Amino acid sequence: MTSDIAKRQRTVPSAKAYDFNWRMPVAAHLMKGAVFDRYDEYNGSLEQGCEVKVDEFGFFIYWKSENGEGQVLELSQVSDVRTGSKPKVSCAVSCSSLFLVGFASVVVDCRLFALIVVLCFKIAFYSSYCKGSNEDKIVNNLSERGTGALDNRVVTICSGTDLVNIVYTHMVAQDEKTAMAWIQDLRPLTHNTKASNVCPMTQLRKHWMKLCFSVNANNCIPVRVISKTFASGKTEKIIFQTLKDLGLPSGKNDEIIPATFTFDKFYELYHRICPRQDIEDLFNELCTDNSSVISQDKMVEFLNVTQRDPRLNEILYPFANKLTIENILKHIAGFYRYLMSDDNAPVFLDKLEIHHDMDQPLSHYYINSSHNTYLIGRQFGGKSSVEMYRQVLLAGCRCIELDCWDGKDPDQEPIITHGKAMCTDILFKDVIYAIRDTAFVTSAWPVILSFENHCSKAQQYKLAKYCEDILGDFLLSKPLEKYPLEPGMPLPPPEKLKYKILIKNKRLKSDVEKHQLELFLKGQAVIDEVEVPEDPQVIVDGEAGPLSDLEPTPLTGQAETDPHPEGGAPAAAQPSKPALAATVSQGSAASVTANSPTSPTDATAVPASSLTNLTAATSTAVATTNNGSAVPTDVGIDEVPHAKPKGTLSAEEEQGLLAQYHYTGATTNIHPVLSAMVNYAQPVKFQGFDIAEGELKLTIA
Repeated sequence: MTSDIAKRQRTVPSAKAYDFNWRMPVAAHLMKGAVFDRYDEYNGSLEQGCEVKVDEFGFFIYWKSENGEGQVLELSQVSDVRTGSKPKVSCAVSCSSLFLVGFASVVVDCRLFALIVVLCFKIAFYSSYCKGSNEDKIVNNLSERGTGALDNRVVTICSGTDLVNIVYTHMVAQDEKTAMAWIQDLRPLTHNTKASNVCPMTQLRKHWMKLCFSVNANNCIPVRVISKTFASGKTEKIIFQTLKDLGLPSGKNDEIIPATFTFDKFYELYHRICPRQDIEDLFNELCTDNSSVISQDKMVEFLNVTQRDPRLNEILYPFANKLTIENILKHIAGFYRYLMSDDNAPVFLDKLEIHHDMDQPLSHYYINSSHNTYLIGRQFGGKSSVEMYRQVLLAGCRCIELDCWDGKDPDQEPIITHGKAMCTDILFKDVIYAIRDTAFVTSAWPVILSFENHCSKAQQYKLAKYCEDILGDFLLSKPLEKYPLEPGMPLPPPEKLKYKILIKNKRLKSDVEKHQLELFLKGQAVIDEVEVPEDPQVIVDGEAGPLSDLEPTPLTGQAETDPHPEGGAPAAAQPSKPALAATVSQGSAASVTANSPTSPTDATAVPASSLTNLTAATSTAVATTNNGSAVPTDVGIDEVPHAKPKGTLSAEEEQGLLAQYHYTGATTNIHPVLSAMVNYAQPVKFQGFDIAEGELKLTIA
């Protein structure tokens, strides 16, 4: 709030004596604005010469071309701002082709059916031709309107009200320097969580600003836009009449000059259309002798008895007195403003900042975690997406899941998918690139990569090398010097693990790992062409019992590493031993004597009845430290692979698969290089509440 009344009200002692500073500094060049060209990949449109700006509070990014309408994008709904790529226009006409094919399938006349199919192919061909022609035209046009490589001038803004339905807004700057400056200075504004908890008065000001930015081609606010604000439960006649009473244009097709539509008029408009009868009743109840003024004694009693939190300390949070309430007694408008100010926030505003002790062992904290992170929909027949890893990390998740399987392509690249569930695949290495680029954009606390590892040893080596080569200094490849992996030693605190990525995977016993790693580095270890089937009764280091009490799945050969047995047998060619790297980091070869179990495994069986993927905030930890890690480079959007489409399932087919579905646990045949990268986090089977309670009683005793 910027009015004098608001400033005076900020001095009123309240139940939450805290200076709530929610504003983040907005760079001067963002408020001044810059000229961008905007293109739409869906319809192939190009809007040139848009003047793009950010408001002084950091609420919105808004733009307007010379003859276009004003467009507004709320920064609280923006999840990422990154370097884009050259325009790729999608073919909207092809949708009509698919519709015609579906329509043709119900035509009885075979000749008519053939004609419609030919027509569909023609439409698809011309659509593809027009798409390519329009795409080249846009690229050439944008290239001529600026200096520098086009890829480096594209600013892509990812926004949406959820993590799945993302809208991409592509802006092209005049030069590379401008694009980079906007990306760097716009990103911090998009994750201002405090701005989502501002008082109602500030929310009203925010909405008024959005209306002022939503101008038409004449730089005026259409009355129709204002009427939509109060459309819920209110007739347009009431809105038009109130505008007329305030001396503003009130016709349905009228326009309002922004300079005349002040915040005070909007505030009055709001209270006239949406009166708060409950507050008026409370105000009248506190008034004495049928007057319209609350006495000082009554107001002091109201603040100290009714409004005050009785848990607060009287010295740190003094009681209100007569001198502090003079400005809110004179009229009900002052009473309104006081109740809508930060002094009466519904939450403790100081709790919006990190206020916990972050120097305790990692296992003492809950971790914001995601299960089946890669899925954007159902767990059966669903689609996997690399973008989900970006969105989840940007949203604050610190533990994400990677279900790793052997790839069936000729290059034998490891994939991530929901195994044996008819879900699409994404490449493991593309996910690691996405993690590198977004892991620490919004949070410095450590990230745990929870591997559900179904890969053969040959591809496990690829997993390890991709993590080592792509993540670089971000990867915690060896334990911290002051926190060795020894029995009885505490885990490091989050504060010591800032900007670090931990791998959570099963680990070999220390002596076995050391021996196998030495043989592998000497080139003497042989990776079996056909590996021994996984034994669910095998116990690995850090586990107190069998991995599974269920009947073992009868798997042989490579079947345990095949994520899509429903699609037929895998390729006959088995993966050969990968070329041995010239060097292996010391962290990877470090020997450890023990590994302390930290958190319960999230590699538990998925109930057959569960068809919906929930990116749930389950428990794990939060932690971080500045270790001078290298700043990663961005991966362009065009580098993210598109999921391979698979056939859709009928209800009967899906029920049949569900009935046959059997969860396959992660492999216990771990490659020594991957095993050596596991520090402070590995899955431990939950033995049951009875055993857990018994161990707790022993610990307390």
